[in-house]
Amino acid sequence: MIYFSTNRAERLWLLAKIEFKLRYYENKLGLLWALIKPITDITIYYIAFNVVIKQNIPSFVAYLFSGLILWNFFLESTTGTVQILRTKKFLYEYNNMQKIDIYISTLLANSIGLFFNICMFFAYFFLIDKEGDNLHLAVFSNYIYLIPVFFNLFLLSIAFSLVLSTLYVFMHDIHQIWQVVAGLFFILTPIVFKTEDYLRALPVFAELNPMAGIIINFRRIVLQNTSPDFYLLMLDLGYAMFLFLLGLFLLKRIGSKAAEKL
Repeated sequence: MIYFSTNRAERLWLLAKIEFKLRYYENKLGLLWALIKPITDITIYYIAFNVVIKQNIPSFVAYLFSGLILWNFFLESTTGTVQILRTKKFLYEYNNMQKIDIYISTLLANSIGLFFNICMFFAYFFLIDKEGDNLHLAVFSNYIYLIPVFFNLFLLSIAFSLVLSTLYVFMHDIHQIWQVVAGLFFILTPIVFKTEDYLRALPVFAELNPMAGIIINFRRIVLQNTSPDFYLLMLDLGYAMFLFLLGLFLLKRIGSKAAEKL
Protein backbone atom coordinates (compact mmCIF):
# COMPACT_ATOMS: atom_id res chain seq x y z
CA MET A 1 0.00 0.00 0.00
CA ILE A 2 1.38 3.39 -1.00
CA TYR A 3 0.53 6.36 1.19
CA PHE A 4 2.16 9.75 1.65
CA SER A 5 2.71 11.66 4.86
CA THR A 6 3.75 15.32 4.82
CA ASN A 7 7.34 14.43 5.71
CA ARG A 8 7.51 11.77 3.03
CA ALA A 9 6.14 14.12 0.37
CA GLU A 10 8.65 16.80 1.37
CA ARG A 11 11.50 14.27 1.19
CA LEU A 12 10.41 13.09 -2.26
CA TRP A 13 10.26 16.66 -3.56
CA LEU A 14 13.67 17.45 -2.04
CA LEU A 15 15.24 14.39 -3.67
CA ALA A 16 13.62 15.30 -6.98
CA LYS A 17 15.02 18.84 -6.87
CA ILE A 18 18.48 17.58 -5.92
CA GLU A 19 18.51 15.07 -8.76
CA PHE A 20 17.30 17.64 -11.27
CA LYS A 21 19.99 20.12 -10.22
CA LEU A 22 22.74 17.47 -10.26
CA ARG A 23 21.74 16.46 -13.77
CA TYR A 24 22.62 19.92 -15.11
CA TYR A 25 25.00 21.14 -12.38
CA GLU A 26 28.28 20.78 -14.30
CA ASN A 27 26.83 21.82 -17.66
CA LYS A 28 27.53 25.39 -18.71
CA LEU A 29 24.23 25.61 -20.56
CA GLY A 30 22.37 24.34 -17.49
CA LEU A 31 18.61 24.01 -17.95
CA LEU A 32 18.88 24.77 -21.66
CA TRP A 33 19.90 21.14 -22.13
CA ALA A 34 16.35 20.19 -21.16
CA LEU A 35 15.19 22.04 -24.28
CA ILE A 36 18.09 21.35 -26.67
CA LYS A 37 17.18 17.69 -27.28
CA PRO A 38 13.56 18.27 -28.36
CA ILE A 39 14.63 21.25 -30.48
CA THR A 40 17.31 19.12 -32.17
CA ASP A 41 14.84 16.30 -32.76
CA ILE A 42 12.25 18.73 -34.11
CA THR A 43 14.77 20.18 -36.58
CA ILE A 44 15.76 16.72 -37.87
CA TYR A 45 12.22 15.41 -38.21
CA TYR A 46 10.94 18.68 -39.65
CA ILE A 47 13.46 18.48 -42.48
CA ALA A 48 12.77 14.78 -43.05
CA PHE A 49 8.98 14.76 -42.87
CA ASN A 50 7.87 18.27 -43.78
CA VAL A 51 10.56 19.38 -46.24
CA VAL A 52 11.53 16.09 -47.91
CA ILE A 53 8.43 13.88 -47.54
CA LYS A 54 6.02 16.84 -47.25
CA GLN A 55 3.52 15.60 -44.69
CA ASN A 56 1.53 18.84 -45.12
CA ILE A 57 0.35 18.88 -41.51
CA PRO A 58 -0.92 22.31 -40.40
CA SER A 59 1.22 23.80 -37.65
CA PHE A 60 3.68 20.93 -38.11
CA VAL A 61 6.28 22.22 -35.64
CA ALA A 62 3.70 22.43 -32.84
CA TYR A 63 2.36 19.03 -33.88
CA LEU A 64 5.84 17.51 -33.76
CA PHE A 65 6.88 19.37 -30.59
CA SER A 66 3.82 18.11 -28.69
CA GLY A 67 4.59 14.48 -29.51
CA LEU A 68 8.33 14.60 -28.91
CA ILE A 69 8.25 16.18 -25.46
CA LEU A 70 5.84 13.52 -24.18
CA TRP A 71 7.79 10.73 -25.83
CA ASN A 72 11.15 12.02 -24.55
CA PHE A 73 9.78 12.10 -21.00
CA PHE A 74 8.63 8.49 -21.31
CA LEU A 75 11.91 7.36 -22.88
CA GLU A 76 14.11 9.23 -20.40
CA SER A 77 12.09 7.94 -17.46
CA THR A 78 12.29 4.31 -18.57
CA THR A 79 15.83 4.04 -19.97
CA GLY A 80 17.23 6.19 -17.17
CA THR A 81 15.84 3.95 -14.43
CA VAL A 82 16.73 0.49 -15.75
CA GLN A 83 19.77 0.32 -13.46
CA ILE A 84 18.31 2.41 -10.64
CA LEU A 85 18.38 -0.42 -8.08
CA ARG A 86 22.14 -0.60 -8.59
CA THR A 87 23.05 3.07 -9.04
CA LYS A 88 20.96 4.16 -6.02
CA LYS A 89 21.59 1.11 -3.91
CA PHE A 90 22.87 3.25 -1.03
CA LEU A 91 19.48 4.96 -0.62
CA TYR A 92 17.50 1.86 0.26
CA GLU A 93 20.36 -0.04 1.94
CA TYR A 94 21.65 2.59 4.34
CA ASN A 95 18.93 5.24 4.58
CA ASN A 96 15.98 2.92 5.18
CA MET A 97 14.20 4.49 2.22
CA GLN A 98 11.41 2.64 0.44
CA LYS A 99 12.42 1.53 -3.04
CA ILE A 100 9.28 2.95 -4.64
CA ASP A 101 10.25 6.41 -3.36
CA ILE A 102 13.44 6.27 -5.42
CA TYR A 103 11.40 5.80 -8.59
CA ILE A 104 8.90 8.51 -7.68
CA SER A 105 11.58 11.09 -6.88
CA THR A 106 13.44 10.30 -10.13
CA LEU A 107 10.31 10.72 -12.22
CA LEU A 108 9.44 13.90 -10.35
CA ALA A 109 12.85 15.24 -11.39
CA ASN A 110 12.03 14.31 -14.99
CA SER A 111 8.65 16.00 -14.57
CA ILE A 112 10.39 19.29 -13.80
CA GLY A 113 12.07 19.06 -17.21
CA LEU A 114 8.74 18.10 -18.79
CA PHE A 115 7.06 21.13 -17.22
CA PHE A 116 9.81 23.36 -18.61
CA ASN A 117 9.34 21.90 -22.10
CA ILE A 118 5.54 22.16 -21.89
CA CYS A 119 5.88 25.86 -21.06
CA MET A 120 8.15 26.31 -24.08
CA PHE A 121 5.62 24.47 -26.23
CA PHE A 122 2.73 26.69 -25.14
CA ALA A 123 4.88 29.80 -25.62
CA TYR A 124 5.64 28.71 -29.18
CA PHE A 125 2.13 27.56 -30.01
CA PHE A 126 0.29 30.64 -28.78
CA LEU A 127 2.86 33.36 -29.44
CA ILE A 128 4.94 32.26 -32.45
CA ASP A 129 3.05 29.66 -34.46
CA LYS A 130 1.25 31.29 -37.38
CA GLU A 131 0.01 28.19 -39.21
CA GLY A 132 -2.46 26.87 -36.65
CA ASP A 133 -5.70 28.40 -35.52
CA ASN A 134 -4.86 29.91 -32.15
CA LEU A 135 -8.10 31.87 -31.76
CA HIS A 136 -9.17 29.45 -29.06
CA LEU A 137 -6.53 30.88 -26.71
CA ALA A 138 -9.17 32.05 -24.26
CA VAL A 139 -11.12 28.77 -24.35
CA PHE A 140 -9.66 26.48 -21.70
CA SER A 141 -12.70 24.33 -20.94
CA ASN A 142 -11.05 21.18 -22.29
CA TYR A 143 -7.67 21.84 -20.70
CA ILE A 144 -8.84 20.26 -17.45
CA TYR A 145 -8.46 16.91 -19.25
CA LEU A 146 -4.71 17.46 -19.38
CA ILE A 147 -4.60 16.35 -15.73
CA PRO A 148 -5.62 12.70 -16.40
CA VAL A 149 -3.46 12.68 -19.54
CA PHE A 150 -0.34 13.73 -17.60
CA PHE A 151 -1.25 11.38 -14.74
CA ASN A 152 -1.52 8.58 -17.30
CA LEU A 153 1.90 9.47 -18.71
CA PHE A 154 3.51 9.54 -15.25
CA LEU A 155 1.87 6.28 -14.15
CA LEU A 156 2.80 4.50 -17.39
CA SER A 157 6.41 5.71 -17.14
CA ILE A 158 6.86 4.59 -13.55
CA ALA A 159 5.18 1.27 -14.35
CA PHE A 160 7.65 0.52 -17.16
CA SER A 161 10.48 1.70 -14.90
CA LEU A 162 9.48 -0.75 -12.17
CA VAL A 163 9.19 -3.68 -14.55
CA LEU A 164 12.42 -3.00 -16.46
CA SER A 165 14.58 -2.25 -13.41
CA THR A 166 13.45 -5.35 -11.51
CA LEU A 167 14.10 -7.53 -14.55
CA TYR A 168 17.58 -5.99 -14.71
CA VAL A 169 18.42 -7.67 -11.38
CA PHE A 170 18.62 -11.03 -13.18
CA MET A 171 18.88 -9.99 -16.83
CA HIS A 172 21.45 -7.22 -17.38
CA ASP A 173 20.90 -7.04 -21.13
CA ILE A 174 17.35 -5.77 -20.58
CA HIS A 175 18.77 -2.28 -21.12
CA GLN A 176 19.81 -3.13 -24.69
CA ILE A 177 16.59 -5.04 -25.30
CA TRP A 178 14.50 -2.07 -24.18
CA GLN A 179 16.40 0.31 -26.49
CA VAL A 180 15.41 -1.89 -29.45
CA VAL A 181 11.81 -2.23 -28.27
CA ALA A 182 11.56 1.53 -27.59
CA GLY A 183 12.75 2.23 -31.13
CA LEU A 184 9.94 0.01 -32.43
CA PHE A 185 7.44 1.75 -30.13
CA PHE A 186 8.55 5.10 -31.53
CA ILE A 187 7.69 4.02 -35.08
CA LEU A 188 4.33 2.65 -33.87
CA THR A 189 3.45 5.94 -32.17
CA PRO A 190 1.94 8.89 -34.14
CA ILE A 191 4.76 11.35 -33.45
CA VAL A 192 5.91 12.26 -36.96
CA PHE A 193 2.93 10.93 -38.93
CA LYS A 194 -0.54 12.36 -39.37
CA THR A 195 -2.93 11.00 -36.77
CA GLU A 196 -5.47 10.21 -39.48
CA ASP A 197 -2.91 8.23 -41.51
CA TYR A 198 -1.77 6.41 -38.38
CA LEU A 199 -5.31 5.44 -37.36
CA ARG A 200 -6.10 4.33 -40.89
CA ALA A 201 -2.93 2.23 -41.31
CA LEU A 202 -2.48 0.94 -37.73
CA PRO A 203 -5.86 1.13 -35.98
CA VAL A 204 -5.04 -1.78 -33.67
CA PHE A 205 -1.85 -0.16 -32.36
CA ALA A 206 -3.78 2.94 -31.31
CA GLU A 207 -5.44 0.66 -28.75
CA LEU A 208 -2.46 -1.56 -27.95
CA ASN A 209 0.16 1.19 -27.64
CA PRO A 210 -0.70 3.40 -24.62
CA MET A 211 1.76 6.12 -25.67
CA ALA A 212 -0.19 6.52 -28.90
CA GLY A 213 -3.38 7.26 -27.00
CA ILE A 214 -1.63 9.70 -24.65
CA ILE A 215 -0.17 11.72 -27.53
CA ILE A 216 -3.40 11.62 -29.55
CA ASN A 217 -5.40 12.91 -26.59
CA PHE A 218 -2.87 15.62 -25.74
CA ARG A 219 -3.10 16.92 -29.31
CA ARG A 220 -6.89 16.74 -29.31
CA ILE A 221 -7.02 18.88 -26.16
CA VAL A 222 -4.31 21.43 -27.02
CA LEU A 223 -4.06 21.61 -30.81
CA GLN A 224 -7.72 20.95 -31.67
CA ASN A 225 -9.32 22.26 -28.45
CA THR A 226 -11.64 19.26 -28.24
CA SER A 227 -12.28 16.75 -25.50
CA PRO A 228 -10.09 13.65 -25.41
CA ASP A 229 -11.04 10.27 -26.82
CA PHE A 230 -12.45 8.85 -23.57
CA TYR A 231 -12.23 5.27 -24.83
CA LEU A 232 -8.49 5.63 -25.43
CA LEU A 233 -8.08 7.53 -22.17
CA MET A 234 -9.68 4.79 -20.06
CA LEU A 235 -7.92 2.05 -22.04
CA ASP A 236 -4.52 3.66 -21.52
CA LEU A 237 -5.19 4.22 -17.81
CA GLY A 238 -6.09 0.53 -17.57
CA TYR A 239 -2.80 -0.47 -19.22
CA ALA A 240 -0.83 1.84 -16.94
CA MET A 241 -2.54 0.59 -13.78
CA PHE A 242 -2.05 -3.06 -14.73
CA LEU A 243 1.65 -2.54 -15.48
CA PHE A 244 2.08 -0.49 -12.30
CA LEU A 245 0.61 -3.26 -10.14
CA LEU A 246 2.78 -5.78 -11.98
CA GLY A 247 5.81 -3.58 -11.35
CA LEU A 248 5.01 -3.32 -7.63
CA PHE A 249 4.67 -7.10 -7.46
CA LEU A 250 8.03 -7.62 -9.18
CA LEU A 251 9.66 -4.99 -6.98
CA LYS A 252 8.45 -6.80 -3.88
CA ARG A 253 9.47 -10.26 -5.10
CA ILE A 254 12.64 -9.48 -7.07
CA GLY A 255 13.65 -6.06 -5.79
CA SER A 256 14.22 -7.49 -2.31
CA LYS A 257 17.10 -9.49 -3.80
CA ALA A 258 18.62 -6.51 -5.61
CA ALA A 259 21.17 -5.70 -2.89
CA GLU A 260 22.71 -9.16 -2.98
CA LYS A 261 22.43 -9.69 -6.74
CA LEU A 262 23.74 -6.32 -7.97
